[in-house]
Amino acid sequence: MATFKPFKAVRPLPDKAKDIASLPYDVMDSDEARTEVAKNPLSFLHVEKPEIDLPKGTGLYDPAVYAKAKENLYNYMLNGHMRQDTKPMFYVYRQIMDGRAQIGLVGLASVDEYMDGIIKKHELTRAEKEADRIKHVDACDAHPSPVFFTYRHQAVIDSTVAKVMAAKAPEYDFVSDDGIAHSLWTMDNPADIATIQAEFTKLPYLYVADGHHRTASAAKVGLLRREQYPDYTGEEEFNFFMTVIFPDNQLKIFDYNRAVKDLHGNSKQEFLSKVAAKWEVSPIPSGTDFAPTKLHQVSMYLDGEWYHISPKAGTWNEANVVENLDVSILQSNLLEPILDIKDPRRDTRIDFIGGIRGLSELVKRVDSGREAVAFAMFPTSMDELIGIADAGEIMPPKSTWFEPKLRSGLFIHLLK
Repeated sequence: MATFKPFKAVRPLPDKAKDIASLPYDVMDSDEARTEVAKNPLSFLHVEKPEIDLPKGTGLYDPAVYAKAKENLYNYMLNGHMRQDTKPMFYVYRQIMDGRAQIGLVGLASVDEYMDGIIKKHELTRAEKEADRIKHVDACDAHPSPVFFTYRHQAVIDSTVAKVMAAKAPEYDFVSDDGIAHSLWTMDNPADIATIQAEFTKLPYLYVADGHHRTASAAKVGLLRREQYPDYTGEEEFNFFMTVIFPDNQLKIFDYNRAVKDLHGNSKQEFLSKVAAKWEVSPIPSGTDFAPTKLHQVSMYLDGEWYHISPKAGTWNEANVVENLDVSILQSNLLEPILDIKDPRRDTRIDFIGGIRGLSELVKRVDSGREAVAFAMFPTSMDELIGIADAGEIMPPKSTWFEPKLRSGLFIHLLK
């Protein structure tokens, strides 16, 4: 049984929403954030990347960074750019990218259900990244940005959301600079809220789609607050954290591609010969589409040429949900045995490129000499993601890339 709870969000005034909304902290560096804020002074990057308001050279994990995040967050409210809603509600958040819409509900998930495994994950987290987000949330006394969840779609939830969208105009309706449309409706009717909550209690699990570090950190801040308030009842705001949750049939996972700096001492012909031991290798004629078109097909770019490579039967364990992933097969049948990439999470010779950047990015990197070989992957499916989470397994690093990204600053959950 899954808990999904309404809350009183702190939100931008409608005429400020477009200016405040920003990409999340982990998709740009500090210099890129400074450039963005120079163009848009109201950007929520002041909270997501608060080091931009401190002297250059300030460490990303300096206590002053977290203090500045809190100061900047509450300044949005003090300066009248944001205000808190007066009653708990859900929020309907729609994003449209390239004509495809994904419509999520904004609400609160349970710390206990994350700890108990009702909220399922599919990625490992790194301690230093968790520690950063714990300090950020704890200092702000708020969840400034949501995590990205999914669930197996339900007809009653879909129809309730559609009814709310049809009944009134959205409070926010704008197109961000990257061409993605963002719209937000409030769901404040008690009957609709009760329906949504009841339907979520029928779901056995919720799933982290993106934002594993933010999810783990939000839950751990809740546990820290329980230590500080040992007489807690379980209803305090710190027992919950903010999420946007989308039905699985509306989400699209993009390919997450790989590039390696060298051939580990192999010549081109030696490398191709070793690949051919476990893969069917087919050159792709010039002028045709280079992208992989099906499961267990990888496109490889090497020395100005594209190849389709497909693993030979019997070279991997098809019965194992993790080992059957294309990223796992590439790792076990090529990256590790031929290129000596034993730990892709930490090896500096491998880089990962989100499919949103296109295959031209792979060509550019290899042709420039920055990388020696690149691999374009067939995207992981939502069924694969949920199947792995249900099995209690963990995906290899950089298996999924979701677009569009959630915007930060459109809704904030205060912990008090």
